[in-house]
Amino acid sequence: MMRRVNAMIVGKVWRRDGNMGLNEYLLGLNNLEKIIRAPGFFKHTEHTVAAHSFRVASIAQVLGDIEEANGQTIDWKLLYEKSLNHDYTERFIGDIKTPVKYANKELRGMLQTVEEKMTDEFINQEIPEEFQEIYRRRLFEGKDDTIEGELLAIADKVDLLYESFDEISKNNPEKVYREMFIESILTIKEFDHRASVNYFFDFIFPELLNQEFFGKEEFLADISAALQRKKRTN
Repeated sequence: MMRRVNAMIVGKVWRRDGNMGLNEYLLGLNNLEKIIRAPGFFKHTEHTVAAHSFRVASIAQVLGDIEEANGQTIDWKLLYEKSLNHDYTERFIGDIKTPVKYANKELRGMLQTVEEKMTDEFINQEIPEEFQEIYRRRLFEGKDDTIEGELLAIADKVDLLYESFDEISKNNPEKVYREMFIESILTIKEFDHRASVNYFFDFIFPELLNQEFFGKEEFLADISAALQRKKRTN
């Protein structure tokens, strides 16, 4: 026997048959707490996708403040939606190792296609019809040419930069963290038309590197060499 569900939201009553609601979306938040980032590598501190999503939203907020201070208009609702939900779909395929994920464009495209199909199926099966368009906007790729999409892309890499630096400063022997750190810098630099990126490299990044740790001189030399290579290819 089909169960009748009543929902009262902002003065309206929606009635529908069956059990489909937003319960599965909320349950998925628990899954994100169990997915560890950078799987397969030794790490001093484990970070979950849920924690990463919160940090990215907080970093995007900082970047948005800087952009507003420099005359830009920010759609804050859109920025928070993009940043909070940008990795929600990893509940379907997990967090793929960064070097694997970006090994080549074809592989990245294949992973994205699988992720999009599973997301679309999830929305069709688990999200009530009246909310489906909202969740298509929230759960599909949020990095685009809008200022909010660019701030998401920057914030995502800033968090990866801090995450990898924490391991580097603790003398983690895994080379992948240096690779992640440098790749993050180069990606963030691609958005140097944004005031928030210039602010980051002028005032925040130097303070991060100001602390002492084993192998610092070699590490700084690696960063400098990577930036020089980037300049020569532009």
